[in-house]
Amino acid sequence: MSARILLLMGVAGSGKTTIGRRLAAQLGWPYHEADDFHSAANKDKMGRGIPLDDYDRAPWLASIRAAMDDCLADRRSAVFTCSGLKDQYRRVLMDGAPGVTLVYLACDLETSLARVGRRRGHYMKADMVQSQFEALEVPADALTLDTRLPPEKIIAEIRRTLVL
Repeated sequence: MSARILLLMGVAGSGKTTIGRRLAAQLGWPYHEADDFHSAANKDKMGRGIPLDDYDRAPWLASIRAAMDDCLADRRSAVFTCSGLKDQYRRVLMDGAPGVTLVYLACDLETSLARVGRRRGHYMKADMVQSQFEALEVPADALTLDTRLPPEKIIAEIRRTLVL
């Protein structure tokens, strides 16, 4: 069987980490957190409340793509997260990569702000959430799920729809 990559995307607070970790655990697949691919400079910039620009994101996206390619080359299925806010970012992550399925965790501004506001010790602050919604280009080619549902229901729907 071919390897599969599930790429969970959405704005901050959409549940990428929660859903990704739980889904990967259920499937017995490795989990790759997008935040772990950021440079120290990117984390510092966001920690100071400055949104990243395309220049900042380019090496981050490239490193996520390289890790995805490694999994596919080694025939290892995995779950990855990445905000993937713009179509151009998703193209970097997915073009020419067979076996990658995009899952969009759709989140409204109020839910995102509430969730990010409850975080402690994370560099993404609530005052940066609006910039994510401004940058967001909703994907047309993704399994889209409402993140106001309980995580268990979201995971069950992903597994049911994608036959996992």
